[in-house]
Amino acid sequence: MSTPLQRLVELGLTLPPVAAPVANYLPYARTGNLLFIAGNVSRDVDGKTLPGKLGETMSVEEGYAAARSAGLYALAAMNDAAGSLDNVARIVRMLGMVNCTPDFGGQPQVINGASDLLGEVMGDAGRHSRAAVGMASLPAGAAVEIEVVCELG
Repeated sequence: MSTPLQRLVELGLTLPPVAAPVANYLPYARTGNLLFIAGNVSRDVDGKTLPGKLGETMSVEEGYAAARSAGLYALAAMNDAAGSLDNVARIVRMLGMVNCTPDFGGQPQVINGASDLLGEVMGDAGRHSRAAVGMASLPAGAAVEIEVVCELG
């Protein structure tokens, strides 16, 4: 069975640099064997915030891809904090926030982009509880932001 780092290679993915905080907070914090990953926003291939508003300027498919990008940045933070994704025992919980219009109801389908990525990379250890909620806005107009809680092994 392949490790999370091997799965990234198999998927043709490279972990980006850990996103630097834009305010007074840490990119991650550990207490006991739990690791709390701060919110990571959707980013384009150059690492710039990927803006969009679901239900207005972005389709569900584009939102899915945006959530997947946010998930990749969360994985980078986990890798940095844990020393390796191989030291992450499981993903416990994810909060997915979608920048959307008031009448948009596809938040779960959008956040599946991040959930699917975590499952592809972490295998069964990537299955998690989650909430997928709509927001009137997100930092820098980002389409998606996710927070993750994981358990270290």
